[in-house]
Amino acid sequence: MLEAIRGIEKAIKGKSFRDYQRSWVLRSAVERGVEVISEASRHLEQKLKTPHKEVRWKDIAGIGNVLRHEYQRVDGQIIWKAVKDDLPPLKEALLEIKSSLEEDE
Repeated sequence: MLEAIRGIEKAIKGKSFRDYQRSWVLRSAVERGVEVISEASRHLEQKLKTPHKEVRWKDIAGIGNVLRHEYQRVDGQIIWKAVKDDLPPLKEALLEIKSSLEEDE
């Protein structure tokens, strides 16, 4: 998940929503990254997610279904807003989860 987040961050750095809208390659890369994050989030144990109530886990899991099965209805603004607003708290939570798991080893 962290790799996908870093990839999305790198892809959108310095880009505007208009850049995103105009670039099929950028949209496709971001959407694929979001799909990977969505699917991986489903495999995280609930006990790891529970302390991070600031993360919209259910929405993260659900957006993958939209991208995979209703791709013709994908709203670019929703994806853009999600990567701009929802990825930072998710990244922070994942880094905390990773750190706590490494401490347990």
